[in-house]
Amino acid sequence: MTAWTLLAQQPAYFITLVAVLGLLLGSFINVVVHRLPIMLERQWQREAQEVLGLPTGEHERFDLCLPASRCPHCGHSIRAWENIPVLSFLALRGRCSACKHPISSRYPLVEVGCALLSMVVAWHYGAGVTAIALLFFTWSLLALSLIDHDQQILPDVLVLPTLWLGLIVNAFDTVVPLSDALWGAVAGYLSLWTVYWLFKLITGKEGMGYGDFKLLAMVGAWGGWQVLPLTLMLSSVVGAVVGLCLLRLRKHSVGTAIPFGPYLAIAGWIAVLWGDEIYASYLQLLGF
Repeated sequence: MTAWTLLAQQPAYFITLVAVLGLLLGSFINVVVHRLPIMLERQWQREAQEVLGLPTGEHERFDLCLPASRCPHCGHSIRAWENIPVLSFLALRGRCSACKHPISSRYPLVEVGCALLSMVVAWHYGAGVTAIALLFFTWSLLALSLIDHDQQILPDVLVLPTLWLGLIVNAFDTVVPLSDALWGAVAGYLSLWTVYWLFKLITGKEGMGYGDFKLLAMVGAWGGWQVLPLTLMLSSVVGAVVGLCLLRLRKHSVGTAIPFGPYLAIAGWIAVLWGDEIYASYLQLLGF
């Protein structure tokens, strides 16, 4: 019996393995969310300096690998045993081992959240190619949601490769047929692009960014054009409710920009995993 056969026959083993992998990827996603916007900003600055003919100067290497993780308050280099997902946070009681400054609880929450989302995918699809493919989709959506929440950007360097990966995966009818994925990507982009220009022509303001168009195209590339109406409906409802709650709590004013990417990502993930069941329940409720 091969290891893969064992995982297929014993779902608990596969879900446990995916949970551990999710914890590790959650730790890496924390790094991506923090460092990628800084990397992009530095790249834009270098490009602007080159265009303007200004000296770029020498800078310390800064990417997803180097420099090693440090405490942002005292500069203490985080050792290997201090970087174990969740366990290190608990062992350190949520404080830096050097300066005792509190560590943000967001780090373990992202790790646990990534593990739980990964477990849901593993439970829903079982051990197979579809589950493995949709794990990459899930991790990408989580990273993009957090970056958009923090910086209000959806980096092409994450969105576009994931979009292309969705088309490649569905070239083998892994999640949906390739034709559905292709038209899903096209319709996803054009639908929000159309809304953007209509809103701008009517109000003279920009209601969303181009990153949202690409994100919905990415969802369509993975789940097909069929998931787009549900994605738009869920994301719009949740976004409106959250926006009204923030206004009610006076945490935002009417003119404050609220990132739409996290709502698209959450709605798209739900639509890809449970879209068929939701549509079937809705039609049954209507008596069809």
